[in-house]
Amino acid sequence: MFVELAKMVDQGSYNQQDEYYAAIDLGSNSFHMVIVRVLAGSVQTVGKNKHKVRLATGLDKNNHLHEDAIERGLSCLTNFAEKLQDIPPENIKIVATATLRLATNARDFIKRAETILKHKVLVISGEEEARQIFLGVAYTSANQGNSLVIDIGGASTEVILGRDIEPVFLTSLNMGCVTFMEQFFASGELTSMNFENAYQAALTILNEHKDTFLCFDWQQCLGASGTPQAVTQILVKQGINDAIRLQHLYNLREICISQQHVDNLNIDGLPLARQAIFPSGLAILIALFETFSIDNMQIAGGALREGIIYGMLDSYRRADRRTQGLNHLISRFHIDPAHSQRARDTAVTLCHQMCDQTRFCDYDTHGIVGAAAALHELGLHIGYKSYHEHGAYILNNVEITGFTTLQRMMIRDLVSMHRQPVDMLSIANYSDDLRGMLERSLRILRIAIILVGRRKSSAIPEVSLCIDNEKWLLLLPCDIKIKHPLIHTELLHECWMQHKAGWRLNLSTQGESIAAKVQWND
Repeated sequence: MFVELAKMVDQGSYNQQDEYYAAIDLGSNSFHMVIVRVLAGSVQTVGKNKHKVRLATGLDKNNHLHEDAIERGLSCLTNFAEKLQDIPPENIKIVATATLRLATNARDFIKRAETILKHKVLVISGEEEARQIFLGVAYTSANQGNSLVIDIGGASTEVILGRDIEPVFLTSLNMGCVTFMEQFFASGELTSMNFENAYQAALTILNEHKDTFLCFDWQQCLGASGTPQAVTQILVKQGINDAIRLQHLYNLREICISQQHVDNLNIDGLPLARQAIFPSGLAILIALFETFSIDNMQIAGGALREGIIYGMLDSYRRADRRTQGLNHLISRFHIDPAHSQRARDTAVTLCHQMCDQTRFCDYDTHGIVGAAAALHELGLHIGYKSYHEHGAYILNNVEITGFTTLQRMMIRDLVSMHRQPVDMLSIANYSDDLRGMLERSLRILRIAIILVGRRKSSAIPEVSLCIDNEKWLLLLPCDIKIKHPLIHTELLHECWMQHKAGWRLNLSTQGESIAAKVQWND
């Protein structure tokens, strides 16, 4: 039977109603290819390829692309071409960006590339590149109101302000980590003067657009791949769970200068492939932070190639990407969808009550708490024992569409701590404001999971949360001991667990606090 099934699949006669799509981005620094499978309403990445081509280094002062750079690019595309053979031509899109916009002999390269790929290559404008980047970010990282999106490429930097999936204002600037490397760090020396020159050049370019962008208010700033991704990798490797902040960038600049030469650049977490272009990208990023008064930046889940993919999928243009991402994991790991929804609704309700009474509700607290509640049983796919740890492991190795990298980290850590004693070391590496938000989110999540413990909507007791600074009071129905004795007992135990973590949680029925009846003994 299995042999026959394998033959049917190999011959293409086994129809699963799925489709494959591919997008290729011929960038100035790297060539990227992503392949996705669309099945049952979900988009699953099944392949990614990335090659450092450094196409922009092949441009001379007359913008003529040297043959050695052309050969590097064509060699990469020869490898890409094999994977395109099994994908319907109408499901493939290949775009070229800044370097091939500038190259006077771009047509020569494109003609040879199309022969290899057997598919048309489209050189897109800077504005179209910015629009596609914003779409890629919007589809993979749920936007909260207005969002400022920044992508530092090899030869251009795109800055976009938009809402939901619609860009409001966008621009493509002629500065990138490869071209700035060639211009300001060609000798490889890392000096204060080199950084200052690169920084001032970036400021000059940015100042032309400063007033236009500062006219808008935005709720979040998202970095798309490249230098912001490298900075985040460094922070994580150093045990800093935080958004990108200007002080982090200043610190990294000082580290670069102290190591004097790019060949000596040894920063834990910095990929070797980005070593040469990291200083130039860092100088540009600092200028962007200062020009637009950016407080913090999170890493988006997608960029140009994801925008190309989702642009081919019209059915996804108005869908809730965050709900799609959660539903995909719920289905994939066989989570009880009804119980997941109960937990999510209960947690979000309590979260709203908390946010109405406290200031610790940044970084989309409702969405993070709701996602952690929806996915709290993810680890049951592996086994019941320590399933909270299994869930965290899974979340550390899968993507959740609709959330930024930092948000996915917070969801992972909430799931890991939603039961059993609280290990505060799990959130010790977050910045102070994030840690405060996470602590309160965790308290909400743990209470919500207890309240839905009977796995029936009709058996969830109606409760209210009252907060006075660090003192939390959970108001319970007067008949909870009779109708829900186990829930009541587990809530009492949770009071003890939160006390051991240094938090104060009291219970009250019929206006009488019962926390006083519990003797706290460490």
